[in-house]
Amino acid sequence: MGTTQPIRDREALRKFKDFYVTEAPNPRNHAIIIIGLNTALRINDILHLTYSDVYSNGKVREHITVIEKKTGKKNRILLNKEVRITLTKYHAVLRKTKLYRNGNLFLFPSPRSEGMPLSRFQAYRIICMAAHAAGLSEHVSCHSMRKTFGYHAWKQGTDPVIIMEIFNHSSFRITKRYLCIEQDDKDDVFRNIRI
Repeated sequence: MGTTQPIRDREALRKFKDFYVTEAPNPRNHAIIIIGLNTALRINDILHLTYSDVYSNGKVREHITVIEKKTGKKNRILLNKEVRITLTKYHAVLRKTKLYRNGNLFLFPSPRSEGMPLSRFQAYRIICMAAHAAGLSEHVSCHSMRKTFGYHAWKQGTDPVIIMEIFNHSSFRITKRYLCIEQDDKDDVFRNIRI
């Protein structure tokens, strides 16, 4: 079994993001993927988001504050335009669900366990289905979304130290491992350097 990988290829990433819009429409599943790709949160933190973490008076908040389950560290995250649009659309659907009307506080409520969030296993199935449809059958997991965020932030020129801060990593060594830098990434530097 290989290490979880980021989604590097832009076209595959587009197909992965759009799967629950175009191929198997599901606003909840689409929102999970968009949040995962754009916030760098671990899946457990995404699944434990509550309605009030994300919405205020029915509107998507500009920032969310999360106490990370794994580390206990506080993380304040700006919700970018793509996340805000997705969550606005999801809000219209969520408010109509029986789970929401019955008082489940979670953004992604479990349909099977009353008062609980969607399970990590179900999230894994959601991610794998979209990944398979995008042709990404190997080494993709829930954690791939977090790694994809870091990889594309780095490729777009974000200082790795800032990525380390966003991830709340205790060392740059961990962040470096998350970026999954491969030979083609190094080749791009040599190909494009102008001295």
